[in-house]
Amino acid sequence: MEKKFKRTLVTTALPYANGPVHIGHLAGVYVPADIYTRYLRLKGEEVIHIGGSDEHGVPITLKAKAEGITPQDVVDRYHSIIKKSFEEFGISFDIYSRTSSDIHTKTASEFFRKLYDKGVFIEKTTEQYYDEEAKQFLADRYITGTCPHCKNERAYGDQCEACGTSLNATDLINPKSAISGSVPVLRETKHWYLPLDKYEDFLRKWILEDHKEWKSNVYGQCKSWLDMGLQPRAVSRDLDWGVPVPVEGAEGKVLYVWFDAPIGYISNTKELLPDSWERWWKDPETKLVHFIGKDNIVFHCIVFPAMLKAEGSFILPENVPANEFLNLEGDKISTSRNWAVWLHEYLVDFPGKQDVLRYVLIANAPETKDNDFTWRDFQARNNNELVAVLGNFVNRAMVLTHKYFGGKVPACGELTEYDKETLDEFAGVKVELENYLENYRFRDALKEAMNLARIGNKYLADTEPWKLAKTDMSRVSTILNLALQISANLAIAFEPFLPFSAKKLRDMLNMTHAEWNLLGNTDILPEGQQLNQPVLLFEKIEDAQVEAQVQKLLDTKKANELKNHQAAPVRENIDFEDFMKLDIRVGKVLECQKVPKADKLLQFKIDDGLGGRTIVSGIAKHYNPEDLVGKQVCFVANLAPRKLKGIESQGMILSAEDADGKLVVVEPEQHVKPGSEVK
Repeated sequence: MEKKFKRTLVTTALPYANGPVHIGHLAGVYVPADIYTRYLRLKGEEVIHIGGSDEHGVPITLKAKAEGITPQDVVDRYHSIIKKSFEEFGISFDIYSRTSSDIHTKTASEFFRKLYDKGVFIEKTTEQYYDEEAKQFLADRYITGTCPHCKNERAYGDQCEACGTSLNATDLINPKSAISGSVPVLRETKHWYLPLDKYEDFLRKWILEDHKEWKSNVYGQCKSWLDMGLQPRAVSRDLDWGVPVPVEGAEGKVLYVWFDAPIGYISNTKELLPDSWERWWKDPETKLVHFIGKDNIVFHCIVFPAMLKAEGSFILPENVPANEFLNLEGDKISTSRNWAVWLHEYLVDFPGKQDVLRYVLIANAPETKDNDFTWRDFQARNNNELVAVLGNFVNRAMVLTHKYFGGKVPACGELTEYDKETLDEFAGVKVELENYLENYRFRDALKEAMNLARIGNKYLADTEPWKLAKTDMSRVSTILNLALQISANLAIAFEPFLPFSAKKLRDMLNMTHAEWNLLGNTDILPEGQQLNQPVLLFEKIEDAQVEAQVQKLLDTKKANELKNHQAAPVRENIDFEDFMKLDIRVGKVLECQKVPKADKLLQFKIDDGLGGRTIVSGIAKHYNPEDLVGKQVCFVANLAPRKLKGIESQGMILSAEDADGKLVVVEPEQHVKPGSEVK
């Protein structure tokens, strides 16, 4: 039997404040959560949406150190960017706060202390790497070395990003401190551990027996973790950035970020509702739903519930509808490689098009498996669906009403069989949408909403009111009344998905209210209601706009390749006598021209100090001939002549190949006499 709740508490994974938000975050977490929250609000249900920035942990300290600023400077910068981006994009948080707030520090400290006083934690002394130069213990991310699996020389102490293997810092070959570059030593240190193994039976029953309705990807990952057997997990860290461990003898130690961050949901609710927060966290009639990405499943389904169970007074999540990952143009989104579509940049490049991105991300949502975002698909969905289907239908209904009825809702006369068939098609849309939305199937729900617009488009195309206007205005009146009623239904159905466009549509229709329970009705707009002037809901996205975005990604890929470029290995050694046989000289370019029917070749006339010579060189793709005239170049003077395209080449001009494949001619730093030897 389905449980009944009085209210719903929606939380979204706290984005890490060491970079902006990208489309992977939006598709995986924030757009689905916003749809769900807006839907519940539209139904008139009591719901709050809690968000905030995760501002502790090692990556933030590393970024601060690299930039020569404080960790607080880093999180202040990115918290501001993230919060502003979410606001502009229409993610409707009731609060968006942060884990560096005083209220969070207090809440997390009290939570830890309660578990500590109850004797929940295990105290353990272990050996960890210590940097004797920097005089501090090293978190896993502060240690680099060679991966024992793939031999990548830049692996971290917790993971090798080249092969994806999880590591312990002690697994690394030739470990080095990322702070000082010195070789770290092992030293003893004390930490507190949450004994997850003690909660294994509880978790097994709670998830595997009581929550079989969870999404298959979530349920499967939880089962895999439980079947492997849970182990105690450290809740503290040797670090100076974070919430201090609130017990004596814990100086220089902070709460591990995975323990501290989910408590941010509680502290942010406290900040929003200081007098009634417990009703949302401790009343069993509250439904708690965590929206997260798949990399956070273990923390929200196993670790955080174990923490809440250990504390004893909090409710547990009713559902954790985690999504898989969204890829970008066939490649994994990566913050470190800048391979992403950043929300704050999108909002600048595509002003007023929040709903286009929302639509595409929902349509491609990685709900049970990874999915891919491409700019071509983005353009096609906008032009072929939003513009050609939804926008086209609404615009035709509005324009025709203004043309024939002065912009007032016309009367609905007698319905034909076709009218009734059309109305029957969307009569069940409310039930269908509710079924999908309640079960977190947002992609299917969007299709159902768009199907309403398809029904409307077909209805107008089939009835052709612009032709009937010559002979039967009463029939036109009925057709446009129904078209406008469908438009009003669209304004309600799309509100959770496309809030900006839904508001635009409501304003055009002069709808004073949009309640979910009106969905499916055919008398939402009263006869005679004055409509406002029609405006286009969507506009076409041109090839040039998309090509600019694709080029931006190609430039990023090229920059990454250059950044990671390694020089080619040195060829096998030669004898000194062989080298001495080479006669390398400096010459001045007197003439230069392209060789006919040869894309790569340039023909040079060189002043070599000995009467001149001709050299043919394959650098035409890298230089304009006129730019080389007058330059001094280095060339091999004693290379046996050879014919290229019928021209005898008497030597070879020396060029250096850059990391991106560009050839650059080698020339002396100062002017020397033609024929000078290179020693």
